Amino acid sequence: MARTRKIMMGLAVFTCLSIGAQGQMLRDYVNDATRAIGGNRRKASSKTTTITNTEIVSGLKQALEIGAQNATGRLSVTNGFFSNALVKVMMPPEAAKVENTLRQVGLGAYVDKAILAMNRAAEDAAIQAKPIFINAITGMTVQDAIGILKGNNDAATQYLKGKTSAQLTAAFRPVISASLDKVNATKYWAEVFEVYNNLPTTFNKVNPDLTAYVTDRALNGVFLYIAEEEGKIRNNPAARVTDILKKVFGYGK
Repeated sequence: MARTRKIMMGLAVFTCLSIGAQGQMLRDYVNDATRAIGGNRRKASSKTTTITNTEIVSGLKQALEIGAQNATGRLSVTNGFFSNALVKVMMPPEAAKVENTLRQVGLGAYVDKAILAMNRAAEDAAIQAKPIFINAITGMTVQDAIGILKGNNDAATQYLKGKTSAQLTAAFRPVISASLDKVNATKYWAEVFEVYNNLPTTFNKVNPDLTAYVTDRALNGVFLYIAEEEGKIRNNPAARVTDILKKVFGYGK
């Protein structure tokens, strides 16, 4: 009996020790897991980025300023319009008959001079558009900026176009007019239509507004490239050349 009691007591002690060891192991495992989860949470929280409305407005304004600067810079050089098929100013649609008729009778040189002069005027005026765009950008509100940030790839460009087209046209038109006069575009244009209107086959005289036409085409070209620059900033991290652009356009991605 005494031997049996000793054996049973030994088993009991061994069992208790085993259970205790296993319990301690379990507690250690739980503690390790808790620390790991807590560490991951701290790491995750350290990566969380907040962005303020002020930063959103600043980032969007900067994106438009860069877009306007790059667009006007590309288009204001010699052949910026003339050698670029996307924005080249051609004869207006209502003057297509004039162009065709003059070329058919061997007077294409008049048309070529007019087209070159129109593009030179657009190139000359493009650089002067930059301060007009910059001034317009300063009026962006928080609501505008948030809507733009969540919008399409050209949302900022469309905002700028919608908000300022009338003002830009009014401000741009005299610049275009002066540029056209400087490069004799109005002279070539007058010659084209004078020749055409004096042809015996011409019954309907044509006299479109050259300044308005070139102004419209020049602005369309500038907006086209502002939209292209905006798309780069939105979609290409390498195009986000400042910290605020990286933060605003990289937010949530």
